[in-house]
Amino acid sequence: MAGDSRFPDVDTDGSEKNEEAEIVVNVGGVRQVFYGGNLNQYPETRLAELINCLSGGYDSIFSLCDDYDPGKREFYFDRDPDAFKCIIDVYYFGEIHMKKGICPICFKNEMEFWKVDLKFLDDCCKTHLSEKKEELEEIARRVQLILDDLGVDASESRWKRCQKYIWKFLEKPESSYPARVIAVLSFLFILISSIVMCVGTIPDLQVVDAEGNRIEHPTLDSIETACIGWFTMEYVLRLISSPNKLHFALSFMNIVDVLAILPFYVSLTLTHLGAKLMELSNVQQAVQALRIMRIARIFKLARHSSGLQTLTYALKRSFKELGLLLMYLAVGIFVFSALGYTMEQSHPETLFKSIPQSFWWAIITMTTVGYGDIYPKTTLGKLNAAISFLCGVIAIALPIHPIINNFVRYYNKQRVLETAAKHELELMELNSAEGKAASSKSELEDLAREGKEGPFYSSRLKVSHSDTFIHLLSEEKHYRTRLQSCK
Repeated sequence: MAGDSRFPDVDTDGSEKNEEAEIVVNVGGVRQVFYGGNLNQYPETRLAELINCLSGGYDSIFSLCDDYDPGKREFYFDRDPDAFKCIIDVYYFGEIHMKKGICPICFKNEMEFWKVDLKFLDDCCKTHLSEKKEELEEIARRVQLILDDLGVDASESRWKRCQKYIWKFLEKPESSYPARVIAVLSFLFILISSIVMCVGTIPDLQVVDAEGNRIEHPTLDSIETACIGWFTMEYVLRLISSPNKLHFALSFMNIVDVLAILPFYVSLTLTHLGAKLMELSNVQQAVQALRIMRIARIFKLARHSSGLQTLTYALKRSFKELGLLLMYLAVGIFVFSALGYTMEQSHPETLFKSIPQSFWWAIITMTTVGYGDIYPKTTLGKLNAAISFLCGVIAIALPIHPIINNFVRYYNKQRVLETAAKHELELMELNSAEGKAASSKSELEDLAREGKEGPFYSSRLKVSHSDTFIHLLSEEKHYRTRLQSCK
């Protein structure tokens, strides 16, 4: 191609200085003029290589661009012009800012095409890019989990297949109708157990034992035992079927499950064996303390409530805002309690005996609770109380908005990820179906060309329409999904 008469103006002798060279780049219909002095600041980039490729002939030129006009010395690229406008900022400003509305993953691919290092991308844009990468990885993880659930490995033992079935049955209510029934039953057992714990403290429903102590009604005890039996069976089955038992045991929600059922068995052990080792009164106190730990089972509801999980995540992401709230309140409590103590000392019946005691008054005033057990009696003390009340309202209201934003952002993100995962599965299923149809069509065309008719042909035709097809599993590796393309 180097001798082609259509390209007579290529610099084969390299006589033109690169610093003074001028090239025209046409990206998606948008023309840009560049000078060698700017481009050679970053010689490893594609645009800088265009300056040096003119002396290498057309092979080197077309290895860098899609087309070239030697008359205009114009290079053509079939790339995104909006992303290109952002990328060329590196030659003038030394950094790149991504325009709003551009897909971060596509922008990263454009930077890789133009051979511009990601270190030139501004930190704010890098954060956006990392968030998008995490979203795609989460979508890929969810899709893979669904595919693993649908897949059946014939090489696995019967015990392994049974483990997978039990795990999916207990951990994934959306996998089948019986799994949803089990999830609802588990939810009801948690509610019943919590209600029994509360109702058991009503004196009218308690009975007196042989020692004259009030204990829970035997019926409530039986219900409690049935609930603990369900929780124990559920935990043991989930532990046995867990793919990673160490991760399962150290998971926060599973630790909550242990704390919910452990007090029952410890109390049972102390009741029957503890009397031989310690005094009966000490045993009863220990049992009473352990029964208080039953409140941990209310946290089991978070396993069945996406709203509670979202709220937990929002609070976890809002540690900075919560820290500011506590700092504001701590400063206000210290200042207003000291002022309140000082101003109330002149009153003979003052309720402010010390500054530490005044902390309680400052806390209930700034948080707008106001029990009324301690209050100012002087005019200056009441003025100080009014100011502390207003400051408390402002201090509490300030971090609320970021916390709500974190909650809404995470909740919407989870919904988007679920929808995207479903779309990926639908696309994979569609590609698999198209591949199946294309292979069947080519097989029929081959048979038609060979002219094979009769019983053999009809049997082949029947097999092509009756072969077993497992959705989302067949041939998915032979087609690029939208997720793979983004990556």
